Amino acid sequence: MHDAVPLLHDYLTHSAGRLGDKVALVCNRQRFTYAEIDERSNGIARRLETAGVRRGDRVMIFADNTMETVVSFWAVLKANAVVCVVNPLTKSGKLDYLLNDCRPAALITDQHLRSVFDGPVHNCGSLRKVIVSGPIEDDELSRLPHAMRWETAAVKEPAAPARKSIDIDLAAIIYTSGSTGEPKGVMLTHRNMTTACTSIASYLELREDEVILNVLPLAFDYGLYQMLMAFRTGARLVLERSFAFPAQILQVIKDERITGFPGVPTIFASLAELRSLKNHDFSNIRYVTNTAAALPLKHITMLQELFAGARIYSMYGLTECKRCTYLPPEELARKPLSVGIAIPNTEMWIVDDNDHRVEPGTVGQLVIRGATVMKGYWGKPEATARKLKPGPLPGEQVLYTGDYCRMDADGYLYFIGRADEIIKSRGEKVAPKEVENVLVNISGVKEAAVVGVPDELLGQAVKAFVVIEQGRIVGERQLQMECQKRLENFMVPKSIVIVPSLPRTDTGKLKKVALS
Repeated sequence: MHDAVPLLHDYLTHSAGRLGDKVALVCNRQRFTYAEIDERSNGIARRLETAGVRRGDRVMIFADNTMETVVSFWAVLKANAVVCVVNPLTKSGKLDYLLNDCRPAALITDQHLRSVFDGPVHNCGSLRKVIVSGPIEDDELSRLPHAMRWETAAVKEPAAPARKSIDIDLAAIIYTSGSTGEPKGVMLTHRNMTTACTSIASYLELREDEVILNVLPLAFDYGLYQMLMAFRTGARLVLERSFAFPAQILQVIKDERITGFPGVPTIFASLAELRSLKNHDFSNIRYVTNTAAALPLKHITMLQELFAGARIYSMYGLTECKRCTYLPPEELARKPLSVGIAIPNTEMWIVDDNDHRVEPGTVGQLVIRGATVMKGYWGKPEATARKLKPGPLPGEQVLYTGDYCRMDADGYLYFIGRADEIIKSRGEKVAPKEVENVLVNISGVKEAAVVGVPDELLGQAVKAFVVIEQGRIVGERQLQMECQKRLENFMVPKSIVIVPSLPRTDTGKLKKVALS
């Protein structure tokens, strides 16, 4: 049935048709059925249409992980528009940039973010409707351009506006985190996103009885796809705002009988510090997924012990094509440092600086070919041309990821680092990831980040920033000695700084530009 689904929002429509009374979403301890979400999203879609939102127009959602965000996401697609979800941690200046970059016809947001969006909405001439959730006084609402309450907009409707989009039309613009500079809007079609969902759901073997926990921002593609795949499958999504209170999330895992737990290295590092983990029952968890960065060996071991009956998936991807690889759980013991093989219906290879394919074991740039590859960067043709280049077959484009990787003789991929992060020291190339892997596997180390800094003698010197586990005492000299035992001389950090935390983007990715 899903193989014939041409548009992304058909996931909701079809699941509501089959499973209308089933709980689709648990959020803030409230439960919402597929039918309720479907009918409320129809209502908002009709309000958007009445406001003049047309096919291809952008609609920005600036809100937390809430029921309103979920309903609004589907509503935008039903209105034949393009959805852009923005992280609620975004500051006013960046929101102003994003609004003027994607020029949305409508903004859907929440009153508690008023201090952030108040100025930018008045600077955005493209807005024809502002929909605000949460308690807001009439006089406050009247001061916003073309504003209405979310509850008024979300009156249940039995049918959505007339369907005008086709699967090659844009479904979403997802802004990159800006970890390496100015955010860029990644343009994804309905076909891009349904292809990715189908591929990922197939290797995860998702079922209708799944209960999927999502503590990741819906503005982060990894978080967004948890919702998409849950609704595609007819499963249940348990949506939390963040992992800021781990003990509370552990209680949710127990109470809601969670079967799927997607996370990132920072989440698993926080889990590892909890003393009461062994008192919790995780027997319902069927699978655990990790992306954003490869997990250190000690965290893999911790997850295997903690979720003894679960399949643990290490994965790699980037916003420009969603998911590239996954490591089959049965290969975790044999290839623990690998991020796996190409996901179904995707091809990958590695090229050198002259664009020639390299032999197994050789480090080069990863290239991705498949239907998940983005259409380009919104309004940035030059940046697009650097990423999308002619492929091996006439008329196609493939994605040059900008990531250095190597592939072994079995076709398994190993992530080395971003091309723009490689450190050139003493005439040698140093991959920060290799040094970071050594550091985080030293007893007492929670996290590490390695950057290159200018050095008159070396060209670039290797510098490490390290976060120590709570209650542990580890000094810089001790870390230096451990690195000397485990790394080639040119890779050993010239300096190591112990810090309380590492800077991160709104989506939780390491922000190395703030360190270098």
